[in-house]
Amino acid sequence: MTYVGEKIKTYLKESLDLSSRFLRNAALSKRIQINGKVVKLDYILREGDVLKISLVAKESQDITPENIPLDIVYEDEALLVVNKSPHMVVHPTKSYTSGTLSNAVMYHYQSKGEKTIIRLVSRLDMNTSGLLVLAKNQFVHAKISKDMKEETYDKYYVAIVAGSFPKDMTLMDFPIYRDPEEPYRRVVDPRGQQSLTKVQVLDEKNGYSVLLLQLLTGRTHQIRVHLSHLGYPILGDELYDGDLSLLSRQALHAVKLSFHHPVTDEKITVCANLPEDLSKVLEDLSLVIPPVEALPSLP
Repeated sequence: MTYVGEKIKTYLKESLDLSSRFLRNAALSKRIQINGKVVKLDYILREGDVLKISLVAKESQDITPENIPLDIVYEDEALLVVNKSPHMVVHPTKSYTSGTLSNAVMYHYQSKGEKTIIRLVSRLDMNTSGLLVLAKNQFVHAKISKDMKEETYDKYYVAIVAGSFPKDMTLMDFPIYRDPEEPYRRVVDPRGQQSLTKVQVLDEKNGYSVLLLQLLTGRTHQIRVHLSHLGYPILGDELYDGDLSLLSRQALHAVKLSFHHPVTDEKITVCANLPEDLSKVLEDLSLVIPPVEALPSLP
C-alpha cells in the first residue's frame, strides 16, 4: 500500500500502530521529521520523502533510586517483567514514600545506565504478589496498553478461597461499581462496568479451593470482588471479608503472562512461582497445583 498523498499521521498510525496520543506528544516535542525538517501531523507525504521519528523522548521522574532486591523474570531493551513480593507497594504515595517497587526499578535502570522512567503497564495491589510489566519507552507502553484492550494480552492469577467452588462455573460475569459508602471498595452493581473473569478449579479439599483465573477485563479489585460476591472470598482478604486465620494478606498471585512482544511480535510467556506464604497455605490445606509452567490456558 502506498501512502503518497496521505497525511503523515495516517501512515504512522496504520503502519507503525502508533496511538493518536503518542503521535500528538511526538509532534509537540518536534520528534517527527521529513527530509531533516520538523513537520506537523497534517504533512502530506510525497514520493521520495525520508521520514525520521524518535520513539523515545527525554524525560525525568522524581523517584529516588533505592537498592532493593528485584526478582527479574524477563528483561530486554523494551520491557522489564518482575515478580513482585507481597506487602510491597508498587509506586510511591503519601503514605509510602520509599521502599516501593518503583524505587527498586529506578535503581536497577540507573545501575545499567538506562535513562528511562517508570512506566507501569498495569499495577498490583500492595498485598497481591506476582508478575508486573514495565515498559521502557512511550511506544512500548502505548502498544502493550492497546494490546490489553484488544484481548491479546493474557494475565492469569492463582487464588485460594474459602468454600468448595463449583467446578462447572467457568466464567464470572458481574458488573463492578464503586461502593457508594466506602469509595475504596468495589461492589457488584448493575450500574457498574461489565467485568469478566474466567475461572477453573485446580484443586478442592476440606472446604477450601485453589483457583486459576484469567482477567478478560481489568477493573479495580475485579477478582476479589467477583469471588466475594459469589460467597468464596479470598483467604486473607480483609477488605472483602476473607478469613484472616491462615494468612495476613490476600491469597492472590499473578502467576502467568502471555503477550506479543511490542517490537518483535514474538509470543512471550512468563511465569512466577508462588511465594512461600501461599505455598505454605496450600501445603497446610493439602491443596495441590501443577508447576506454574504447566498451568493450563483457559478456554
